[in-house]
Amino acid sequence: MAVLFYSSSQTYEQQSQVGSLGKLLSNHPFEEQLKGISFGYAGSEVSMEAKGYIKFIEFFIRKGAHFGTYFLLGGSWFIGLNMKVKQPLLIGVVAWLAATGYAGLDEYHQMLTGGRTPLFQDVMLDSIGALTAVVFCLVVIGVKKIRKK
Repeated sequence: MAVLFYSSSQTYEQQSQVGSLGKLLSNHPFEEQLKGISFGYAGSEVSMEAKGYIKFIEFFIRKGAHFGTYFLLGGSWFIGLNMKVKQPLLIGVVAWLAATGYAGLDEYHQMLTGGRTPLFQDVMLDSIGALTAVVFCLVVIGVKKIRKK
């Protein structure tokens, strides 16, 4: 959570990986295969045509980071709570809601940070990452119970 708070304290320019990606992906790998991808996110078009190759790739890295960090947060909440209370479904709901609540607070924090745009869509993406981790944990517990029998 501290890493997420620190990350939210940085402006887009401080976090931007456009320069590094430009050097790393200078030959634009998979550009032809990615050209046909286009969709809307938070009211904006996401495509190579609209963003350019490097910013298009950066979009997926940034959104993958949203999903991944909240996957870890939701899973961590679940594992931590599961050590004390042995009611997996209840723990799953609490872990998911805690991670989703933190995602909302994190976006609010971004609103207070200059050069950042808080997005409800990011909260939803974060929430889906946390929910995926919780479901994964519940499946693992279920498989372990079946194997015990």
